[in-house]
Amino acid sequence: MMIRVHYIILLLGLLVLSCKKDDPAAPLMLNKIYINSDEIDINAGIVQDVNVNPIIRLIFSEPIDQESLNEGVRLLDNSQTVAVNTSLAAEDKTINLVPQNKLENFTVYTLQITNELRSKAGSNIGAVEFTFKTVAGALQLESLIVNESEVLNLDIVPNVPLTLEMELNFTEPVKRSTLESAVSLTGLNVPALSFAYANNDQTVKVSATSNLSYLSKYSFKISRNLESVDGANFGGFSNHLFTLLDSTYKFPELSDEELLTLVQQQTFKYFWDFGHPVSGLSRERNTSGHTVASGASGFGLMTIPVGIERGFITRSEGVERLSTMINFLGDKAERFHGAWSHWLHGETGKAKPFSQKDDGGDLVETSFVAMGLMTVRQYLNEMEASEKSLIDKINTILDGIEWDWYRQGGQNQLYWHWSPNYGWDKNMKISGWNEAMITYFMAATSTSHAIPKEVYEEGWTRSGNFLNGNEYYGITLPMGHNYGGPLFFEQYTFLGIDPHNLVGSHGESYWEQVVNHTLINREHCVRNPKGYVGYSKDCWGLTASDGYEGYSAHSPTNDRGVITPTAALSSFPFTPVESMEALKHFYYRLGDRLWGPYGFYDAFSIQDEWYATSNIGIDQGPIVIMIENHRTGLLWDLFMSAPEVQSAMNLLGFTN
Repeated sequence: MMIRVHYIILLLGLLVLSCKKDDPAAPLMLNKIYINSDEIDINAGIVQDVNVNPIIRLIFSEPIDQESLNEGVRLLDNSQTVAVNTSLAAEDKTINLVPQNKLENFTVYTLQITNELRSKAGSNIGAVEFTFKTVAGALQLESLIVNESEVLNLDIVPNVPLTLEMELNFTEPVKRSTLESAVSLTGLNVPALSFAYANNDQTVKVSATSNLSYLSKYSFKISRNLESVDGANFGGFSNHLFTLLDSTYKFPELSDEELLTLVQQQTFKYFWDFGHPVSGLSRERNTSGHTVASGASGFGLMTIPVGIERGFITRSEGVERLSTMINFLGDKAERFHGAWSHWLHGETGKAKPFSQKDDGGDLVETSFVAMGLMTVRQYLNEMEASEKSLIDKINTILDGIEWDWYRQGGQNQLYWHWSPNYGWDKNMKISGWNEAMITYFMAATSTSHAIPKEVYEEGWTRSGNFLNGNEYYGITLPMGHNYGGPLFFEQYTFLGIDPHNLVGSHGESYWEQVVNHTLINREHCVRNPKGYVGYSKDCWGLTASDGYEGYSAHSPTNDRGVITPTAALSSFPFTPVESMEALKHFYYRLGDRLWGPYGFYDAFSIQDEWYATSNIGIDQGPIVIMIENHRTGLLWDLFMSAPEVQSAMNLLGFTN
């Protein structure tokens, strides 16, 4: 089951912000220890025959606090501290420890994990230690050179040429018959290896007989079966090689305008060709069967004027589809005090539970539908009878949304859910900053169930406490979470609301917010503090999406190495140059892996060799809409032309 983007982000944010200091953190446990490629049993006594250039990996149950590393993990030689380099990997659950200098032969070392080591949640680990003994006179790998760079102490080697050439230098001459069986390379389309010997067989050059695949992960290993000419044993070695990007274009080059049109047209097919055959509404994802999503359908409504204006469909075709969708939403779709559920059955309109107790009205999803309805209403021509009837229908639907009901008894606060079976049990407040600003805004547009300004001020802005003002990567963030959170926070509300020159009641600049949040997100990917393979100035964009471990709200503070194309592409109005660079990278250089029948697949992780085959409605819609807002401002002009929108602007204290 897909975890809803905005729901899970807000929930996680509330949990983080509101958790009490005495809440128990998950216990920190040491799951596994590896020295080079060998898993270690610390209960088996002294570990023998360890390479004098070891890479030690400590794998824990919880993410590790970076600041606790220095005191939390120590390598000792007879109680003397050995200088080591430590780093975190695998979502900060793995500590990589590498001695800064080669260890002494035939020496016993102790690795201590002290109770100073703690998880990010604050839990500690009981003291653990184990000892190992290096091999006196054993065959050692003294250096490993790839692409003229020494990589012996690197667990992950980036930017490996597709024409692989490696130089291995050993402390003693190797026995050729054992070396060629001990060396292995595994990965995608692995070529045969050739070997050349020099320096009295202490130096071995290993070459691939054909090119490796681009942006791919290969595991390089030398097993313990290797021997020297004199019979000395080898302790084993392994690391991972990541190949370079193949910069050749995977598709013919187009002009920038042609490329933008192609992306819009291909992505529009998700809503047009793959729209539900009965309701016309947008399926949750490309594997959802009859399950349609109300929020994605709101975005789908907004794509139809784009499709008409771009010539992807005729106006009559577009009006016919709008008629199907609008009549289904108004007459057949189950509603709860005017609000739709998150999921609906596309044939019957019956609500489908999204999660436990979430089987009724979803006010945030409803606000996306309302924004879409108001936008297309402004597009329709009241002089045409068929279109006038749709305008009237939309007005009736909008008037029926009881925004004020979701104040839960008249509080100065909107609530996300109400269920006929569970009432207000979910008790989830809608507060800023996140994607739900549009919920308060649409509630203020209502001509029948509007909220007063104090509901917006106390419920959403928290009397101004949604402001930030700090710098991240040297860029000021006016509002919201540290580093801004996932990019959909800045995209969903501003599909309709034009943030240009928009200033709020606390003096906050929304244009500065949307631009700077996007730039912070991109700069994080450029600086790449976790060292993920593939991140660059052209390959950026962290937002909620599918991932190799499942659905997650990716952001600088939840960076799992997953890039989501919608993040950069739906930012076109805010960062047109940077978004175009990303688009060209995704299409021309990675298009053979990312481009599908409905545009770009949802997400990818180069480091984990994972590429989605999924499309998700709430990720697809903003691509079509925001590229059009960048090109012509069509959806902004339509939505902002609604008289109710201008009334809401005045009510809530916005100026533009």
